Amino acid sequence: MEYLDIKLKGVDEHGEVKDFTIKDFKGKNVVLYFYPKDETPLCTKEAESFNKYLKNFPSDTVVIGVSEDDIESHKSFKEKLDLKFKLLCDEGHKLKRAVHEFVDKHFKHHDMVERATVIVNKDGEIVKAWTDVDVDGHVEEVSEFLKTLK
Repeated sequence: MEYLDIKLKGVDEHGEVKDFTIKDFKGKNVVLYFYPKDETPLCTKEAESFNKYLKNFPSDTVVIGVSEDDIESHKSFKEKLDLKFKLLCDEGHKLKRAVHEFVDKHFKHHDMVERATVIVNKDGEIVKAWTDVDVDGHVEEVSEFLKTLK
């Protein structure tokens, strides 16, 4: 599972810049959502929805937003929206490509377009994928799915 070891620079929930891998969160369920660009209308709406619903997610859940934007863009986006979750810089779409390969192989022909969400369970396995996400109602779907995980 190559996607677990890809190291990306990001901004944590406190605004600190760090390097992260998905395996850093082993033992927690991870909501990994891929979006096109900071500060665009739909991406802002999606980030605000995840931020609003964080309190409804199980306490053993980590939310991570991923786009190709740079650290400065992520820091600005995070500050403007007061986001309480991590944002990672996926330059060249390394993580997205690795996740897509796994999703395509195991979930059969899911095409990860610009906006997609995957759930990585506590063992580091992708257990759910939403591709071509419609922002309206999506976070509620994610919340319901998280309730099914142990």
